[in-house]
Amino acid sequence: MTTHVLDTAAGRPARGIPVTLARYAATGWQPIGHAVTDADGRILDFGTPHLLKGVYRLDFATAAYLGAAGRNGFFPEISVAFEISDPDQHYHVPLLLSGHSYTTYRGS
Repeated sequence: MTTHVLDTAAGRPARGIPVTLARYAATGWQPIGHAVTDADGRILDFGTPHLLKGVYRLDFATAAYLGAAGRNGFFPEISVAFEISDPDQHYHVPLLLSGHSYTTYRGS
């Protein structure tokens, strides 16, 4: 499980965004990993073991990043839920971020 954040408004990677990885269970969302984007806007390891089949969520805490850049953001936090159907595959979920919009997709 990896991710990266690109600041499309600034045209560069988004460094320093805290991201939490959570798994959905019968009792609700359970955080299972946490990391911060590196200088290239990437997180290559959430410190979690091999993920199982199930529904997961990445929570990107974007408010501090946008504020530090002197920009107001409409989305102070962005949550992206996705399903892992084949645990043997690699899952990469990037985020393309600007102050008033975002896009995500399953990357490679």
